[in-house]
Amino acid sequence: MLRPMPDYSDAHLKQILTGTRSIAVVGVSTNPVRPSNYVARYLGLKGFRVHPVNPASAGDMLYGAKVVGSLADVNEPVDMVDIFRRPEFVPAIVDEAIDVFPDLKAIWMQIGIEHPEAAAKAEARGITVIQNRCPKIEYQRLFGELRMGGFATGVISSKLK
Repeated sequence: MLRPMPDYSDAHLKQILTGTRSIAVVGVSTNPVRPSNYVARYLGLKGFRVHPVNPASAGDMLYGAKVVGSLADVNEPVDMVDIFRRPEFVPAIVDEAIDVFPDLKAIWMQIGIEHPEAAAKAEARGITVIQNRCPKIEYQRLFGELRMGGFATGVISSKLK
């Protein structure tokens, strides 16, 4: 059973999102119906440089970027690592992120993903950690794109066009 969502202030989340330019999405899927896929796509559309990471899809192209097998294969600086892997995989991802990106600003664990020990290790290195949240949802909420129903279309209709 999941614990309640951690209580992060809106100002704190907004500071992370506005201070981030480059995001490595670990566990991204090339399947367009998977949340990791549409989160990566959305973040790219919002101007973030997205680095897709998934060893099962390494070499594939996703939204104009080549999927790499590990964080070590990302050849550019990264501000944030967004984790779409089960909690038992988080410590190794955090260790690799710390080793590979000396200027890493944030580690973000998606909804349902928490690992207090790995979070504490990253925070001890001065890295901000967010757990059990989605940067896409928070971006939409904080920057006025999320409407009451959760959709940003502005139109509710069941008609097919």
